Amino acid sequence: MAVMDKIEYWLNVPIVQIGDYALRTADLASAIGILLITMLVSRIITRAATMAAKRSRARDQNIYVINRMLKYIVYAVGILTALSTLGFGFGKLTIVAGALGVGIGFGLQSIVNNFVSGIIILFEKSLRVGDFIELPNGLLGEVREINIRSTLIRTLDNADILVPNADFITNQVNNWTLNDDVRRFTIPFSVAYGSDLELVKKAGLEAADKVDLTLHRANLKPDVLVSELGASGVDCFLSVWTEGALVKRPGLVKSTYLTAIYNSLQEHKLEIPFPQMDVHLRKSGI
Repeated sequence: MAVMDKIEYWLNVPIVQIGDYALRTADLASAIGILLITMLVSRIITRAATMAAKRSRARDQNIYVINRMLKYIVYAVGILTALSTLGFGFGKLTIVAGALGVGIGFGLQSIVNNFVSGIIILFEKSLRVGDFIELPNGLLGEVREINIRSTLIRTLDNADILVPNADFITNQVNNWTLNDDVRRFTIPFSVAYGSDLELVKKAGLEAADKVDLTLHRANLKPDVLVSELGASGVDCFLSVWTEGALVKRPGLVKSTYLTAIYNSLQEHKLEIPFPQMDVHLRKSGI
């Protein structure tokens, strides 16, 4: 009994005493236990929801949204329960919420803005996990996670970047794979002046045919067009449509087509121009 008395004594030891309010060791231990149970329950519920959604053949994005919302709800209930255990009644929580409202007006509006923006992104589905996007600064990357405050983007260099959710609401973002994974690539190249442009077009189309990535559909056929009469040669470009996972690797796609174009031009003995500069020498009168 002596041991039980000591345990009961230590559990009732006040850690913080403010007026009539006393925070006991037992209250703190209960709150921590509730938070740990909340984390466990959140994992169990999200896993169960994922399994149920997969059985019903739901889309991956819908499963992701359901899991996120269930996680937010479970954590909200757990935190409120933990606060109640610490002695914060709902009346006091209302006062705290009012104080937070004042704080939001002075410095927390950014956090709330990002949180609300994250909820909008999840339900609007304009940005999904796995999408390949281009940020306003020209950076390319794949969406890996949509969190409460920020979205995790993995770049082509395998670097992880956290972008505030509000940036996706207020700024223009190019989503390459929003509705499908079909995209057009424009591959520029040049030929020397005097080249047969019909032969150039033939060589470009043959190059496109040799690349397995090229799509040949009714409105998605490859083409070769002249873009400009440049200083050193005729500037052209190969317009091709591709689809699949390689759409997320534009550098590799461009390199593959450039290699095929170079080889095709060599086969047809079409000259690739070099930069040229005419230098005129004038004899001075001295």
